[in-house]
Amino acid sequence: MTSEETIRDVLSQHAKLGVDATTIGADDDLYAAGMTSHASVNVMLALEDAFDIEFPEELLRRQTFASVSAIREAVEGLAQ
Repeated sequence: MTSEETIRDVLSQHAKLGVDATTIGADDDLYAAGMTSHASVNVMLALEDAFDIEFPEELLRRQTFASVSAIREAVEGLAQ
């Protein structure tokens, strides 16, 4: 499974989006698609488990979790 597929799987399970996470564009706003701040915390925790990473405090901001591409960039940066 690619990192993007894993991210979309996590979003499907935890983001409570109003649309299917597999159909959302990589740069589409996840908050506009229905993700709440509370759901974004659940997404963050699930991503940490899925990728065996920990988001540092400086990445705990809305922009980090605003889109699939933003999440992928953060996850890949932390995985290095």
